[in-house]
Amino acid sequence: MSKINLNKYKKGTILLEIQSLIPEKFVNLLWKNGIYVEQIKRKNITTMCMKIKLKDYYKIKEISQRTNTKIRILKRQGISFWIIKRNKVIASILGCIIFISLMYYLSTFIWKININTEKYISPYEIRQQLKKYGIKSGIRKHGVNVHELEKKILKDNNNISWVKVRVEGVNLDLQIFENQSPPKVIKDTDVCELVAKKDGEIVRVYTTSGTSAVEPGVIVKEGDVLVKGEQGKEGETYQVHAKGDVIAKTFYEKIKEVPTTIQERKRTGNKIENLYITLGNKKIYLKNSLNKFKSYDKIVDNDKVIKKEVYYEVKEAEKRFSKEEIIDKTVKELYSDIIRNMGQCVKIVDQIVDTKYENGKYKVRLLVIAEENIAVEKKIDILKDVQK
Repeated sequence: MSKINLNKYKKGTILLEIQSLIPEKFVNLLWKNGIYVEQIKRKNITTMCMKIKLKDYYKIKEISQRTNTKIRILKRQGISFWIIKRNKVIASILGCIIFISLMYYLSTFIWKININTEKYISPYEIRQQLKKYGIKSGIRKHGVNVHELEKKILKDNNNISWVKVRVEGVNLDLQIFENQSPPKVIKDTDVCELVAKKDGEIVRVYTTSGTSAVEPGVIVKEGDVLVKGEQGKEGETYQVHAKGDVIAKTFYEKIKEVPTTIQERKRTGNKIENLYITLGNKKIYLKNSLNKFKSYDKIVDNDKVIKKEVYYEVKEAEKRFSKEEIIDKTVKELYSDIIRNMGQCVKIVDQIVDTKYENGKYKVRLLVIAEENIAVEKKIDILKDVQK
């Protein structure tokens, strides 16, 4: 910490209290160093009070450190202290003014750009367009015309329906609203029925239009009619566009044969390294060791000027698995294969595992029972029905 230059404050005085084993020796040192001391009073054997000039304070402090003397300021007198205090207040006020001015100046810039989009447009695309317009972090606020920016973004993006650009503090906030495809309108005049898209056992039937043709517990095949495209009383029916969900139990089956032993390759820890460089299509070996391994893995590192071939010795050993290990691992593999092809709306209810050992192999069968909506629309040819 820098010291205040006290030499220019000649009219200030300080009343000091010193504590030393031999205070007279401390006073003599002050006189020898040309320090003016007055009004010396002894409090006790080790303590004295004295008045000194403000400009000599640092010298006295240095001497006290050399002589292990404790000094304590009792009183300050003179206009010099008022001037020092005034200068500190002025410096603090100037510091506050500079800080506030700097903060105000920095607040005239945009330091962060927030972009909120919906589904298909990424914030990165909009940010790249803003850079082409000259809009980026650190730009002055008066250089951003939010209404012109909204027009430019709408003009350059056909898949945006509306843009909201606002300056909030030091942030530039963009809200992007994308064009929404109009919903597919199903005409009531399109007469259809609901049929099964796969085999299953009916669990529940929900219809909003049409007449149910099946009941819970019925086994249906692919293509069977689930909901008829007609409504009304017997003898007074009329054709409609059938709507609804038909929840059925469906079955997914996978079978896999797994041997009880496999040949496993393991590295022994022995290896051979060859070093070479290439000139055209030729290899010039700097180190070429004879490969005596019968079975090995070869790794080539050709990213550097001096290329490397490493041969790792491997030995094949027969590894035997327990029945539990085989079944657990195979069931996980089969289950992953089955659910990979399932839709998101399919609910898995149960799974049945069946194993059979024959000819040194385990035959693992996994049956997954699920519940899903199997109803799909099938149009009815009205003219064909009328001709019948």
